[in-house]
Amino acid sequence: MTAQPAMQARQSGVGDNGADPIRLLIVDDSSVARAVLTRMVQSHPDLKVVATASSAGEALDALKSVPVDIVLLDLEMPTGNGIAALPDIIAAGKGARVLVVSTGADEGAESTVRALAAGAADTLPKPIAGMFGGRFSEVLADRVRRIGRASVAEREPDSAPAAASVIQLREVSNCIPTCLAIGASTGGLHALNEFFASLTKPTGIPILITQHLPTLFMPHFARQIAAASGREARVVQDGDALIPDRIHVAPGTAHLCVVRRGGDVRIKLDTRRAPSGCLPSVDPMLASVAEVYGRGGLAVVLSGMGRDGLTGSHALAAAGGVILAQDQFSSAIWGMPRAVAEAGLASAVLPPRDLARRVAKRLGDGAWK
Repeated sequence: MTAQPAMQARQSGVGDNGADPIRLLIVDDSSVARAVLTRMVQSHPDLKVVATASSAGEALDALKSVPVDIVLLDLEMPTGNGIAALPDIIAAGKGARVLVVSTGADEGAESTVRALAAGAADTLPKPIAGMFGGRFSEVLADRVRRIGRASVAEREPDSAPAAASVIQLREVSNCIPTCLAIGASTGGLHALNEFFASLTKPTGIPILITQHLPTLFMPHFARQIAAASGREARVVQDGDALIPDRIHVAPGTAHLCVVRRGGDVRIKLDTRRAPSGCLPSVDPMLASVAEVYGRGGLAVVLSGMGRDGLTGSHALAAAGGVILAQDQFSSAIWGMPRAVAEAGLASAVLPPRDLARRVAKRLGDGAWK
């Protein structure tokens, strides 16, 4: 492992806005790729490469002594599989997030979904040799900025906790849930794995998931969720019936909504523009759950960028349903759950495993505690 000095123009280590730069560790077996990525990163004043490594082992050594906000990780290295090393890198990073930058993120959607499920905050296909261009530099910088800095509380667990927003929890409805709808984006796959690891017993109600992913990834995502949950998981089609304990996954081309037709509840796919601009979007899903299930609707909003799910949560709360949100320190990106929590719509703000335990207890004996 070799620490990379900043370019002369960036030696101050301060971004244009006066804030400390986002600190990166680059892990790639190719010395050329490490050099090119370093130049790209350090062409942006608010980003700084603090170390590079040619293997996962070197990365783990670096993380023992170098504070890092984001790890850029290649998946395919001769010295070891990047996915296999992901949990150790995340643990050693003390709050650092992992952005996978790998040709494997493009060639096989399966490897991308596996990386996200293992805890990567996001993935970005790496251009082939000789095709690194200015556009890629801007895309990379944008992804890094969106992921942001590591939590100080995670990096320095013995330090005083940072001031947190005051969250007003919403009073919980007494109605037993009849439909569970989950929304997630960046960091959501890992959160979903954690959630379903603690939701092991049959729920007896249909489960809906809207996860922001490209269309190509959805079948792989459904297989991953099926394996993690021990339940059947399918990418939905228009008109599908809702089946208890089946996980109904939104496609990448439409919003997953529900409608009542006679005595049945069916899937209705909708492509109208959502308030968040996302497709699929959590908002239409939750709004339709509010309309069909009312007080029986239960939403869980997990890690994700932006505010998708806020509008739908307002609709569900108005109908008497319940919304639960992931907490800040377990989220890769505390955007979507934060918006819901700070709006006073959440009845609990907890890590995914604890949210699942709350859901299981509510379904089992009617209690939330």
